[in-house]
Amino acid sequence: MLVVRPAGPADLDHLLELAILSGPGFTSLPEDPDALAERLDLSQASFEGKVPWQEAWYTLMLEDGDTGDIDGVGSVKATVGLKRPFFSFRVVNNTVQSPSLGVKLDHQTLVLVNECTGWTEVGSLFLKADRRKGGAGRLLSQSRYMLIGAQPDLFADMVLAELRGVFTPDGACPFWDHVAHKFFPMEFDDADRMTGSTDKQFILDLAPRHPIYVELLPEPARAVIGKVHPQGVPAMALLESEGFRPNGLVDIFDAGPTVACGRDNIRTVRDARRLKVELVDTVQAELPALISTDSVAAFRAVRAKADIDGDAVRLTAETAAALKVDAGASVRVKS
Repeated sequence: MLVVRPAGPADLDHLLELAILSGPGFTSLPEDPDALAERLDLSQASFEGKVPWQEAWYTLMLEDGDTGDIDGVGSVKATVGLKRPFFSFRVVNNTVQSPSLGVKLDHQTLVLVNECTGWTEVGSLFLKADRRKGGAGRLLSQSRYMLIGAQPDLFADMVLAELRGVFTPDGACPFWDHVAHKFFPMEFDDADRMTGSTDKQFILDLAPRHPIYVELLPEPARAVIGKVHPQGVPAMALLESEGFRPNGLVDIFDAGPTVACGRDNIRTVRDARRLKVELVDTVQAELPALISTDSVAAFRAVRAKADIDGDAVRLTAETAAALKVDAGASVRVKS
């Protein structure tokens, strides 16, 4: 059985492997052991409630309960933009017209903004290639919303996700090469690393102060604004199924889209029910349900068959063991 569980310092080798496999442009998974170690320390402290809620960053690992293999990672950052700015480009439509000439034109511009301060961010969703089927990705993705729903007061009213922008098969990023690199004279990987490991002052120092007219950009750059990396298409579909929609913001380095949804309107947060566990030898349900514990500190999530009867849910001993819950415990269930 696959189980989603909190990540901690002991997961460093697994997280580094996933970071390497994720490839370029995955800002939240840098190929930097020191940065990843700090993140895992913060994850453990976050789950244990040892940091202010606004500073919490919860990292989740997808583990094969039979083999112990770690096959994926996801995360929830309680807030963004409070200690370090959260920069984006807003795609702005500007209409100009000349009545005397009978001309009306629409121009798109990119404007540097910091609009998502204090929002919660779901991200870092990555699975090994051989796990991208059979519902593993959906389990890992939805587990983040089950975490938020367990204690909503630890998260912001608005939730966002950034999706990786378009890269070519050889690792080049058209938007970076034709636009962002003109303002940040460094390699993409260096800018990507500095975004996650510094106070982002370099962005404030070097980013364009004035709107960038999209029509003046080379076609390869225009074509990828707001587009998702091919590997991110399934993640985008999962986000849309939860109610997330593009909000007009794109990443300043690769132009990947930002999507957002109100916390209480996220489908999994809204629809999951809090039920009491009853243990049984067998269950009658034909389809599995999404089941998680009811607290952040002891968070675990699985997809397993369960029978719901009023305010109770009947689980097998195997499912209860995967969740580390006993009869009478409170869990959250989304069928």
